Amino acid sequence: MTSFQVSLKKFQGCLVASAMGDALCASREGGYLERLLWRIIGKTSNGLHRYTDDTQMSIDLARHLLRYGSVQQDELAREFAASYRWSRGYGPGAAMILKKIRDGVDWRIACRARYPTGSFGNGAAMRIPVLALFYQDRPHELKDAVELSSVITHAHPAAIMGAMLMALAVIQALSDVTPVEAISFIMAECNQEVFLRRMIVVQEYLSTGIIPDSGSLRRSLGTGISAIDSCPASILIGMFYRNHPLDHLISYVKTCKGDTDTIGAMAASIWGAYNGIHQIPTKDIASIENHAELMDIASSLYAKHPKQG
Repeated sequence: MTSFQVSLKKFQGCLVASAMGDALCASREGGYLERLLWRIIGKTSNGLHRYTDDTQMSIDLARHLLRYGSVQQDELAREFAASYRWSRGYGPGAAMILKKIRDGVDWRIACRARYPTGSFGNGAAMRIPVLALFYQDRPHELKDAVELSSVITHAHPAAIMGAMLMALAVIQALSDVTPVEAISFIMAECNQEVFLRRMIVVQEYLSTGIIPDSGSLRRSLGTGISAIDSCPASILIGMFYRNHPLDHLISYVKTCKGDTDTIGAMAASIWGAYNGIHQIPTKDIASIENHAELMDIASSLYAKHPKQG
């Protein structure tokens, strides 16, 4: 992994864009009842767009890293559980795990309560941009941190691989390499055939310079809640739209159906890591809940980077 220098604007862009993709695409997730519920609870009392568990767990992870300097699993599990609120839209599997942890069950037991081999969902990948920023030039530490943070809620190898691919995609976006170069690097680090096949499809789409319509995307890559059905698609969307305004990316994700908030968050984190905060209109930033805190967290993560002293 090549060493490179990044700016504070890219750190801020990554986290804020991710929260925007999450909050603005949440209303299109699920069926009629889910969309109706988010229409009711999707705004704060002062009219700002609320983010979901995707951003909440990213904030939890960022605060944890700033406090401890590394992933301390037992404490991170307790922090995830303490932040759990049903109104953030946690998936049923994650909700079960976090409620068990909050009730005193060891996370090592709780994480396999519903799925004996661990959840293969995208809940680990959705919060992974924080780790990409924190460990951007420490690849060996990044790999360990991705696994340590993922297994607390998503212990299946596919969930961990999806999270790792997302982390690498964010880092490649920070370094400004071309999308085709980025995908080649990511594929070289992929050791699961099921993901590799999807990433070949991503590479083919990016090589043509044409993104498929949402129906074709669902059929070829998937837009569901599993890591395999969302991480490759998110990487494609984030890299394809990086030279377009962020609202174009968000508009596309809204048409995709499936797990739109998480795909929006992951794709937008790649966009933000490439473009930086200055490419997002101020009024759009101000429309998101706790946007100032997200900016502060990004600044604190940037200040912790060794090259920043």
